[in-house]
Amino acid sequence: MHLHILGICGTFMGGMALLARAAGHRVSGCDANVYPPMSTQLAAQGIELTEGWAAEQAALRPDVFVIGNVVTRGNPLMEEILNRGLPYVSGPQWLKENVLAGRWVAAVAGTHGKTTVASMLAWILEHAGLAPGFLIGGIPNNFGVSARLNPPQPPFDKGGQGGFFVVEADEYDTAFFDKRSKFVHYPSRTTVLNNLEFDHADIFPDLAAIETQFHHFVRTLPANGLIVVNGLDRSLGQVLARGCYTPVERFGVGDGWSAGTQQGDGFEVLFQNKIVGRVVSSLAGAHNQANALAAIAAARHCGVAPSQAIEAFRDFKGIKRRMEVRGVVNSITIYDDFAHHPTAIQATLAGLRARVGAGRIVVVVEPRSNTMKLGVMNDRLAPSLDRADRVFCYSAGVQWDAAAVLAALGAKAEAHADFDALLERPRKTLGPTGPKTVSGES
Repeated sequence: MHLHILGICGTFMGGMALLARAAGHRVSGCDANVYPPMSTQLAAQGIELTEGWAAEQAALRPDVFVIGNVVTRGNPLMEEILNRGLPYVSGPQWLKENVLAGRWVAAVAGTHGKTTVASMLAWILEHAGLAPGFLIGGIPNNFGVSARLNPPQPPFDKGGQGGFFVVEADEYDTAFFDKRSKFVHYPSRTTVLNNLEFDHADIFPDLAAIETQFHHFVRTLPANGLIVVNGLDRSLGQVLARGCYTPVERFGVGDGWSAGTQQGDGFEVLFQNKIVGRVVSSLAGAHNQANALAAIAAARHCGVAPSQAIEAFRDFKGIKRRMEVRGVVNSITIYDDFAHHPTAIQATLAGLRARVGAGRIVVVVEPRSNTMKLGVMNDRLAPSLDRADRVFCYSAGVQWDAAAVLAALGAKAEAHADFDALLERPRKTLGPTGPKTVSGES
C-alpha cells in the first residue's frame, strides 16, 4: 500500500510514518516545513518528502492520503483531494485499523506527563522481555526513536514476545473533518489517565469541553480492561462519575498506589498501604514520582510484577527534552525541557529546586504552545516561575505584553522579542566569573 501523509513532519504523523514503513508500506509525505531532525529520520527510512502543499501531489495517486490535524480547508492539496474524490483518512483512524488492531493497547492520556509515563511503561515492558511496539510524542533515550512496530501476535497474548503497543493518547483533535480527540480512536485495554486541566485553547472553549472528550474515551473502554487514574485529580473524578464501565486503580492515594519515604535518589512504592519496593531514579520531583506510580500500575495489568517494574527504573534513561542535560560549562549545568504549560513549568522547577537546593536557577522560557501564545495562561505564568532566580522570556510570536505579564517577578525577570538580544543577556548573567549556576530551558 502507498500512503501519502499530509503533515508528515509532526511528532505524531512522523511516528506513524515510521510505523507504516516498518510494516512494509511505501510511504511519502509533505509538510509546510521539512527540516531536521524529523526530515532526516524519515529520509533515512526511505520515506519520500515534499515541502509544501502543492496540488500537483495528487498525481502521486497513493492508495490513501493520510491527513494530519495541521491540515485545514483551503489547503491546496486537500482541496484537490476533495475535488477529485480521492481516498483519505485521518492519522488516528489509520493507526487504529492498521497498527493497533489485534494488539494489547496501553494508552496514556492526560494534560501532563503523557510522554514520560508512556516512555516509562514501554521501557518496563521491554525490560520484562515483552518487546512492545510504541508511538510516543518524544524520544525515550532507552530506544532512541519515537515509534517502533512490534510483530503482531494472537490478540492479547501475554505469553509471547510482542503483542503490546504503548501509545501516547492525545486529547487534541483528530482532523478538520473529525473534531473528536485522537484518543477515542485507540482501542485501549490498559489506560492511564494522568491528570486533566485546561489546555489547547485553540480548539477547546473551556475545561468542561475537554472533560467531555475524556468522558467519550472512557465510555469506549472495555469492562475487562483497567483504568489507572490520578486519585487526586478532581476533573478526572468528575469524568469517571459521568459513567465508567471499566475497573479502576488509583495512584497518589493511600488505598491505591502511593509514594512513601524519599531517600536520596529513590522513593518507596506502596500499594494499598503496603511497601512493594523502592524506585531508584534520577528523575526529580513529585510529578515524576506520580508518573512512575502510574507506569508501575499499568505494567502490572500487562502482567509485569511490581518488583520487576521497579527494577526496570534502575536502567531508565529518561526522555529527550524532558529535563535533559545538554552540557556542563564552567560549572553551569544546562537543561532542555519541553514544559509547555504553567503547571508543568511549576512542577519541573520544584523538582529542580529540590535537587539543587540553594543553587542558582536561571530559566530561559519560550511560550510556544497555542494556549500560551494566546495568553490564556498569563495569570499563572509568573507564579509558575517563582522558584527561579532569574527568568528570560523570548516573547516573539506571542499576542501579549510579556514584560507586563512577568512584572510580578520584579527585577529578576525580563522579556526580549529579539533573539540575539535574548541570548546576550543570559550570557552576561552566566559569565565564567559568575556564581555556580543551574540553567533551565522550557
